[in-house]
Amino acid sequence: MNDFDYMKLALELAKKGCGFVSPNPMVGAVIVKDGRMIGSGYHEKYGSYHAERNALASCTESPAGATMYVTLEPCCHHGKQPPCVDAILEAGISRVVVGCGDPNPLVAGKGINILRKNGVLVTEHVLEEECRKLNEVFFHFIQTKHPYVVMKYAMTLDGKIATYTGASKWITSETARAHVHTQRHRYRAIMAGVGTVLADNPLLTCRMEGGRNPIRIICDTRLRTPLDSQIVQTAREVPTILATGCEEKENHLPFEKAGCQILVVPQENGHLNLSILMQLLGEQGIDSVLLEGGATLNWSALQSGIVQKVQAYIAPKLFGGEQAKSPIGGLGFPTPSDGVLLKNVTVQPLKTTKNDVSVTFSNSAQITETDLLTDFFIEGEVDNHVHRNH
Repeated sequence: MNDFDYMKLALELAKKGCGFVSPNPMVGAVIVKDGRMIGSGYHEKYGSYHAERNALASCTESPAGATMYVTLEPCCHHGKQPPCVDAILEAGISRVVVGCGDPNPLVAGKGINILRKNGVLVTEHVLEEECRKLNEVFFHFIQTKHPYVVMKYAMTLDGKIATYTGASKWITSETARAHVHTQRHRYRAIMAGVGTVLADNPLLTCRMEGGRNPIRIICDTRLRTPLDSQIVQTAREVPTILATGCEEKENHLPFEKAGCQILVVPQENGHLNLSILMQLLGEQGIDSVLLEGGATLNWSALQSGIVQKVQAYIAPKLFGGEQAKSPIGGLGFPTPSDGVLLKNVTVQPLKTTKNDVSVTFSNSAQITETDLLTDFFIEGEVDNHVHRNH
C-alpha cells in the first residue's frame, strides 16, 4: 500500500464523524510502521479527542518512528482539546502525511510548520481534493462565519412538487425519503417556511437509526406558526428556532414557554432578510442548513445568494397542471443566461427494485439502462461567480 491507499483509509474513518462533530471538521488518521497499520482513529464527537489523539491511543505498539496519515492539517492551538501537534511530537512520529491544509486562521499552515521545525518530515496535498470535499461545510463556515446552505426538494420528471390540488405525498419512493434523512443527519439545521408548517404540520426530524435531529428553523415573518403544531409541541425535545419579523415580545411568550427560541430578523420587501438570518445563525455556531422550503422560500434564498448547493430528488412521474407548483417560485429570471448555474453536478440512482441501474458519466452525462421505478438524486454546487452578477 502507498500514501494514497492509507489516506483513503483515513478518509473512510473521517466520514464516521458525519453529523456528530459540527462545527468541527470530520478528520481521520491512520498510523503505519514498517508497512503495518498499528493505529487508527477519527474525530468522533464535538468536544471529544481529535483523530490524531484517538489514533495514537489505539496503537498496538510504540508509534515512535511511524508515519501518520491525517486528512486535515493537525491543529496547533488550545480549544476544547490540546494541540494535536504536541501529541504527535511526544509520540515520536517521524513522518506526517497531510491531505489538506486547515483554513482556520488559528492553524492555517502553523501546524505543519511546527512539525517541520521539530524534525518531522511532512508530505502535503495527498488526495487533497477528496479531503477538501469531505469538509466543504467546515471550509465555508470557518472562512465566512455563515452556514453552508443546501437547497433540497423533490419533484416529478415534469418539474412539479405537488399536483394541482396541492397533494404532495408522496412524490418519491421510500428509498429516496430514507436518503433525505441521511441528509438531515448530515447537516446541523433544517429550515422551512411557515407555509410548509401550515400546509403539512411536519416534524422535520431525522428518522435515521442512530441519527441526530437537526436544529429546526422556521421562517415565519408574522409569527403565524400554530401553537398546537408538531414543531412547537416538540420544541423541548428538538431545538427549534422561529425566525420572525414580529418584535412584540408578548407575542413571543407562548412560543418561548413551549421551548422555542425566537430570533427577530429585519425584514426586506415584506420578507425576512435571509442574509442577516444566516449571520445570526452563524453566530450561534450553526455551520450548515438543509433548506426544505417551498417555492417562495427557495426563490428568496436564491435571490439573497445564500445557497451553496442544490439537491434534487427526481421521481419518474408526470403530474402536469398549469397550477401545479414547481420547486422555485417568485418572478424568476428574465433570460436563460440570467439563471443560476450549477457546477460539479453528480447523479445517483436510488433503486427501488432489484433491476440493475448503471450511470455513466461523460461530457454529456449520459444515463444508461435506466429503471423507470428508480428515483434519481442530483446534486450540484451553485456557481457563485455567476450568481454574484445577479
